[in-house]
Amino acid sequence: MAQSQKGLEDLLEHGLKDMYYAENAILKALPKMIEGATDKELRNGLEKHREQTEGQIRDLEKCFKAMDKKAEGEKCEAIEGILKEGDSLLKDFGGTPAGDAAIIFSSQAVEHYEIARYGSLRTYADLLGMDDVSDLLNGILEQEIAADEILSELAEDHVNEDALADDDEDA
Repeated sequence: MAQSQKGLEDLLEHGLKDMYYAENAILKALPKMIEGATDKELRNGLEKHREQTEGQIRDLEKCFKAMDKKAEGEKCEAIEGILKEGDSLLKDFGGTPAGDAAIIFSSQAVEHYEIARYGSLRTYADLLGMDDVSDLLNGILEQEIAADEILSELAEDHVNEDALADDDEDA
């Protein structure tokens, strides 16, 4: 196997392309999730996250610009799989209390993927001395962590219990 001449900056650029694709795919998927949610708080949280995702795309474009690179996505098979599974769950459970739990279940898979990626990318930017890129990525990372926490709170506060109660009514 030939030795690659690519380095950490190349990996950062690859990761940015991956996340640029992922954020745009997430942005396209969110309206269907919002529409499928029956819980008002969940729907409001998803709408807020849609707005944040638009801002995150703009922040990624700023990262590319700071690196003198063209903002472009590279197909992310991981997010495609996560979103495909979420879509399948929405078809199976949508419009029910269990559907709201499924939306949280799927959304947290997305958030955890994003948290892992943005954490690594921020570290790479730090190591490369790209403070402006690091700051932008850290801002996105903080939003993703907050979104995950909100989803957990909704699930633990009432969404999962509502799904259970609906099961009990069906029994």
